[in-house]
Amino acid sequence: RSFNNRRGFGERQRSLRAMRQARYTSVYVYMEQENDWDRDLLLDPAWEKQQRKTFTAWCNSHLRKAGTQIDNIEEDFRDGLKLMLLLEVISGERLPKPERGKMRVHKINNVNKALDFIGNKGVKLVSIGAEEIVDGNVKMTLGMIWTIILRFAIQDISVEETSAKEGLLLWCQRKTAPYKNVNVQNFHISWKDGLAFNALIHRHRPELIDYDKLRKDDPVTNLNNAFEVAEKYLDIPKMLDAEDIVGTLRPDEKAIMTYVSCFYHAFSGAQKAETAANRICKVLAVNQENEHLMEDYEKLASDLLEWIRRTIPWLENRAPEKTMAEMQQKLEDFRDYRRVHKPPKVQEKCQLEINFNTLQTKLRLSNRPAFMPSEGRMVSDINGAWHKLEGAEKGYEEWLLNEIRRLERLDHLAEKFRQKAAIHESWTDGKEAMLTQKDYETASLSEVKALLRKHEAFESDLAAHQDRVEQIAAIAQELNELDYYDSPSVNARCQKICDQWDILGSLTQSRRESLERTEKQLESIDELYLEFAKRAAPFNNWMEGAMEDLQDMFIVHNIEEIQGLITAHEQFKSTLPEANKEREAIQAIQAEVQKIAQYNGIKLAGNNPYTSITPQSIDSKWEKVCKLVPQRDQALQEELTRQQSNDHLRRQFANQANIIGPWIQNKMEEIGRISIEMNGTLEDQLTHLRQYEQSIIEYKPNIEKLEGDHQLIQEALIFDNKYTPYTMEHLRVGWEQLLTTIARTINEIENQILTRDAKGISQEQLHEYRTSFNHFDKVRRHAEEFKACLISLGYDGDAEFTRIMGIVDPNNSGAVTFQAFIDFMSRETTDTDTADQVIASFKILAGDKNYITAEELRRELPPDQAEYCIARMAPYAGPDAIPGALDYMSFSTALYGESDL
Repeated sequence: RSFNNRRGFGERQRSLRAMRQARYTSVYVYMEQENDWDRDLLLDPAWEKQQRKTFTAWCNSHLRKAGTQIDNIEEDFRDGLKLMLLLEVISGERLPKPERGKMRVHKINNVNKALDFIGNKGVKLVSIGAEEIVDGNVKMTLGMIWTIILRFAIQDISVEETSAKEGLLLWCQRKTAPYKNVNVQNFHISWKDGLAFNALIHRHRPELIDYDKLRKDDPVTNLNNAFEVAEKYLDIPKMLDAEDIVGTLRPDEKAIMTYVSCFYHAFSGAQKAETAANRICKVLAVNQENEHLMEDYEKLASDLLEWIRRTIPWLENRAPEKTMAEMQQKLEDFRDYRRVHKPPKVQEKCQLEINFNTLQTKLRLSNRPAFMPSEGRMVSDINGAWHKLEGAEKGYEEWLLNEIRRLERLDHLAEKFRQKAAIHESWTDGKEAMLTQKDYETASLSEVKALLRKHEAFESDLAAHQDRVEQIAAIAQELNELDYYDSPSVNARCQKICDQWDILGSLTQSRRESLERTEKQLESIDELYLEFAKRAAPFNNWMEGAMEDLQDMFIVHNIEEIQGLITAHEQFKSTLPEANKEREAIQAIQAEVQKIAQYNGIKLAGNNPYTSITPQSIDSKWEKVCKLVPQRDQALQEELTRQQSNDHLRRQFANQANIIGPWIQNKMEEIGRISIEMNGTLEDQLTHLRQYEQSIIEYKPNIEKLEGDHQLIQEALIFDNKYTPYTMEHLRVGWEQLLTTIARTINEIENQILTRDAKGISQEQLHEYRTSFNHFDKVRRHAEEFKACLISLGYDGDAEFTRIMGIVDPNNSGAVTFQAFIDFMSRETTDTDTADQVIASFKILAGDKNYITAEELRRELPPDQAEYCIARMAPYAGPDAIPGALDYMSFSTALYGESDL
């Protein structure tokens, strides 16, 4: 009966094991290869010895917390009591109440309770049963303990998305990487020389080991040094023998892993601190980069505003220069400003807006408040200053051209005044002396009559010169009205001429009265002399006027004006035959005088007493008029050629301008379409836009050529162009707007890529957002259309819509931009670091204190970031404060509450 009972009991046990195995089949098999303890094979004796010692020490390091220990690993776990106690200690959970009986069935039941607990933790025990443990099977007992070590000491180790054995190995490699002669590739021979153990300790507690004194050729000393230091200072029991490791060709991997896992858990606090430090470094790096971008923006904005501030007064200075050369130099300076000085500033302004948008995007992505530039340096301030600059610039160019026209007119009038004044002064020379002489007192009657006739001729001549005097006065008045710089000397000369003219008039009247009184006593008059004098004087004056007109300066601005002068000149030439007849008639009078005198034997007393005009002077002036006519022809033809050349310049400029103007307009419209369409990925759109930008830049030589044509037009003083509606100013503004628009469009795509990558938005999501946004964007991004867009994406309810509008349209403008929409969607679907996370990280570095010291910061953080925190953290003022304590909580909050610390 006893035999049958035992046989029945054994069958029941095998049945229970089969049921447990079936129940565990669906449970995750943790490191099945490591757990596969083949009951038919034997451990290597050296490995078994290492495992016994290591596993026993590992178990005791936990059992001592319950006030007990084991001495023999296969004997002390046979009743299952200490095995259950070990599991309770390492898991922190309560196991079922053990059976206290001494019989084999009680022991098997207790071991099964322990094995069931292990199985419930997701571990499949392969080939290990309670009977083997109760029977003291060394191999199975060691396998069971190894399974427990794997599950509770190694399984949860995770480094860079690897776990368990791989994670523990990666952790060892990272920690020992800086040390010479250490190359951890496995958990057996890589540890034989002991340097890896010492490197692990020195990496975390450098004050415990003088690593530089260790020698690779003394492994026993190295191993014992590491084991003793670990036991004394790190509370890690000695689980291995140096001699056994050195004396074994390949140390036991499980023993080494068990011992190394104790180092990992001992230094887990340091690992947490390192993780916390990494988080803080990441946050600080973002903040430092943002501060650097803010400083760059402030400097660039200040420099640009300062340049605008210096330039506007120069453009607003309307003080005219005295000479044409000085005004032309001002115009050349302005051209240099437009060609050389302004274009880089246009690029700086565009780059400033791009940097500002990029900075705001980075701040949003890092959950920071928006950047607010210092007073007066907002983008709107810069745009306002730029608008004033362009207004002053436009007015300045118009003023320069008007001034040049005015000075040109002044130079022409001044030269005309000098010519007419010189002619008049030459004519008046000696007239006062002539009018004041008393020659008639001793003259004969005929001589007096001659003097009277001569005086009449002079009066006729004087009257003829009245028009010239009035012209001189009118020119002087016009020079005064046009603010001619040498007006005082012009006025003085004009006044002198007028005063002299008044004196001549008075003297003429006085002489006439004297001659008329004498005429009553004189009778003889030579009618022929008188007729000659009367006809010669106006003809002589006509010739002088003709010579003056033929030498008169002229200025024209187009072909029509020069053709008008040519027509007038041709009309003048048509009068020359009639004038020549008059000349011949006058000369015939003189010939008749000579004929009658000769016929009657009269001896003439010198020249014609009635006029100073001689036949010789008439012929001389006529010859001069005849010579001046072809000279005038040549001057007019040369001016006609110049005006034809100017017309060619107008056409040349217009041909290019009429192409470039529509081209710029077309490109602006194409950019507008590109920014709305969604062809390909953002990278494809960015590549397309950059290629498009390059094609625009390659068009720049056409603009530069047009600038050259425009300069030729200005140098030729051409002020109008009827062949084109485009001005150079209009095309310059269009070109600058085109460059700015394509740059802004590229920056918008770059910011979308930055948002997508930083927030983890897929290309499909971004495409869906853009499609939804464009579909409902019918009335310039109106709020109602945006509400329909949100409904299409699954949002509903007035309260939800109000919440979202407060995010995407904080200023209640009634319009939503695509960038604001993307920022909202990315914020809804992604996580970012928060102030609470940063505070928790600092708390780890501070050892759970409410403050942190400078020494702790320098120990845990890189030097530059440690000093960054120390310089900005306020002293801690809590009740538990110590000297030198720093307030990391306020600092962490400030990182997310203020853009400028």
